[in-house]
Amino acid sequence: MSLNYSIPMDYTRQKIKVTVVGCGRWGSFLAWYANQLGHKVTVYGKSGEISYEQLVMTHKNEYVTLPKSVDITNDLVRSIKSADVVLVSVPSQVFRDVMGDIRGSCDMTGKYLVTCMKGIEISTGKRLSEVAIEFGLEKWQIAVWAGPGHVQEFTVGNPNCMLIDGYERSTIDRIVEFFKSPLIRFYYGSDVIGTEIGAAAKNVMGIVAGVLDGMNLTTLKGALMARGSREVARLIEKLGGNPLSAYGLCHIGDYETTLFSQHSHNRMWGENYARGKKYDKLAEGVHTARAMSLLADKHNVDMPITSAVNTMILDKIPPRTVMEQLFDRALKEDLV
Repeated sequence: MSLNYSIPMDYTRQKIKVTVVGCGRWGSFLAWYANQLGHKVTVYGKSGEISYEQLVMTHKNEYVTLPKSVDITNDLVRSIKSADVVLVSVPSQVFRDVMGDIRGSCDMTGKYLVTCMKGIEISTGKRLSEVAIEFGLEKWQIAVWAGPGHVQEFTVGNPNCMLIDGYERSTIDRIVEFFKSPLIRFYYGSDVIGTEIGAAAKNVMGIVAGVLDGMNLTTLKGALMARGSREVARLIEKLGGNPLSAYGLCHIGDYETTLFSQHSHNRMWGENYARGKKYDKLAEGVHTARAMSLLADKHNVDMPITSAVNTMILDKIPPRTVMEQLFDRALKEDLV
């Protein structure tokens, strides 16, 4: 892919050393983006993984072309040692393993770690920042990067707004200053629970949106958006967050890119599932539906859409049957 867009250089920005852990679609974009901002960038990946090997050999993939100044390595210790900020973009269900590798061999003293993926750990029901804290990181070190945006849009210069959240405002301020640009304009978050739950949950809604597309029932997306945000708000509130976060940039503000865009992996997964086709790219909503269903059961929160997606996948119930049952309920109960 040849890029025809360059971010205007901000010569007042503090230049830092950034390590990106993960070589997939979003990880490779983050490396490209941080380099465009003038930061010194290292990308870490594991030998043998296709995404890593492709970047090592060609410095590009189907999404971005990385300049030779971006260091690509399989040496985790070296990549972390040189970093001021570590951006992590890996599948959410392997984040615990990644944190184990980082804390087992690397010194994170004085460094920031930013989670740049959306998900909830199935085995524990923990948010990703909670997993990072479990591995000894202090709250001031952790930030969460969330909100709408597709690599395919950013790399041709189409801007969007995203969100940085964290446990301490000073951390949020610094991460925003490091990474803001005319391409990505950041909101300042104030509810880590709501941001992480909302960001993860929008992928579940994306799967439903895709199923509706696959069944030629796109007109029902309005009901999905109204009901989906409401059930996510209930879970956020039960977990101690601000229910209004579900109506902000982390969740409903991300619906356009997740429920409608051709670039949404979760929407495409749902559309292919409804049509009986296999979709090979990562769709975090599949795992998130399971994790959120377990959280909903544990905390006695009514989440019919999330439960329907989880049941559809685990029990292999025909999508049309699931959607008919789900939206028949909408006629009987006012859940908004």
